[in-house]
Amino acid sequence: MYTALTIAGSDSSGGAGIQADIKTMTAHGVYAMSAITALTAQNTTGVFAVSEVTPDFLHEQIRACVTDIVPGAVKTGMIPSAKSVEVIASCIREFDLMHVVVDPVMVATSGSRLIDENACEEMKKLLFPCAELITPNIPEAELLCGITIRTAEDMEMAARSLMEKYGCAVLCKGGHNVQTADDFLASSDGCIWLKGKRIDNPNTHGTGCTLSSAIASNLAKGMSLAESTSHAKEYISGALESMLDLGHGSGPLNHTWCFEGF
Repeated sequence: MYTALTIAGSDSSGGAGIQADIKTMTAHGVYAMSAITALTAQNTTGVFAVSEVTPDFLHEQIRACVTDIVPGAVKTGMIPSAKSVEVIASCIREFDLMHVVVDPVMVATSGSRLIDENACEEMKKLLFPCAELITPNIPEAELLCGITIRTAEDMEMAARSLMEKYGCAVLCKGGHNVQTADDFLASSDGCIWLKGKRIDNPNTHGTGCTLSSAIASNLAKGMSLAESTSHAKEYISGALESMLDLGHGSGPLNHTWCFEGF
């Protein structure tokens, strides 16, 4: 049985965060474990309250999982504070965790900052060097690089720059300002474009969480980084094309679209 651990926030409405990660990993045939960084009261229309888990308890969750069932890959999502970043990076080193995929959840789709400057700096200093892959969207890549991204060439420049700076592979995700579904992967094995079709679906809540979890799942199954990201994009496309429509805002994906007909 393949295994993976997600370290992220809980989405009470089930569309993003831990809940999306577990659904995605399960859909990929991977046994999912979780360590929760924060509880959120949210739905498809917004986030109404956040309660951070203490760093000590976060450490205990991670330790309890990895010392019993060793994860074949680890995915991180929302990390609300610098101290929590420190705990996660420390655990990755202490327990020699492999295939770490970091979704640097820094900027919401609306453009709002989701973590403070201290947590952002600790993520860059401590967590990125532990990662096999980071998966910034364009606003996050702009924040990390200090440049404006408007073209495919800008995406390439940002991904290459981040890879050289932090020593990990970088998947710069399209959408947002570039308005395409193409992603650019920069890694030590080479740099490639991963083409994707743009799907006209307003229900995109949790796409970033889902993509990074799908990549981690594929890495846990022994796929290469390029294969893992390519297959993850195919999974996202299927989840969007299913056209699930729940809630009054930007609804969730259909994480179980691949089970239809069973």
